[in-house]
Amino acid sequence: MTEELRKTFHEELDSIKNGIVRMAGRVSEAIVRGTEVFLAGDMAAAETLISNDDVIDAMSIELEERCYQVLALQQPMASDLRAITGALWINGEVERCGDLMSNICKAARRMHGTTINPEVRGLIQQMSDEAARLFRLSIDSYIEGDSGLASALDDIDDRLDELNEETVKAVLSGHTNSEMELNLSVQLALVCRYYERIGDHAVNIGERVSYIVNGWKPENTGAARAQIRLEPGIGAKELDKD
Repeated sequence: MTEELRKTFHEELDSIKNGIVRMAGRVSEAIVRGTEVFLAGDMAAAETLISNDDVIDAMSIELEERCYQVLALQQPMASDLRAITGALWINGEVERCGDLMSNICKAARRMHGTTINPEVRGLIQQMSDEAARLFRLSIDSYIEGDSGLASALDDIDDRLDELNEETVKAVLSGHTNSEMELNLSVQLALVCRYYERIGDHAVNIGERVSYIVNGWKPENTGAARAQIRLEPGIGAKELDKD
């Protein structure tokens, strides 16, 4: 890549990165506001947030097309290629988090007129707070190119997983004790899953940041182990044990 093309590439990449950050800002707001709407049972606000997800979708499509154009016109190599393919992946992860908050608002419509007990309400709020924190940290790692923070997200996500398990147990207990109807219990369990998935997407963003920064992907470790097992003296039986 010539010096002029390289300058153009990095200007375009910076623009794409800024676009992803703007889209992530909308998603961060949706996580916070969507939880408020869900717990309040505010149908008008829920419809607004569901409609607003169309804007996030449009932003994601535009960013994806720009990434493809850069790949086609600039033909980047090495770290430059990782930067643009990583941006493509992160774009998708951010957009999916927006979809999940839209799903939570749709669940609010299906649950309209029902009452959530105080214990479950409190746990859902905690899940939302933790999901929002994880998402923000993942975007911070992308903005700063911080592979250390990116790698730590998997461990940080453990707390959200624990909250998910605790909340689902509380929901099932409420149904068993006849405090919640089956439909309400199912919807609440789905909502828990949506928050937990936001955490998973945040971890995925962290993995892509690590890939952009140093070329490492989680699959690299497994692939290396598989290669070692296939070396003479190890054999297929040892491979099957894993």
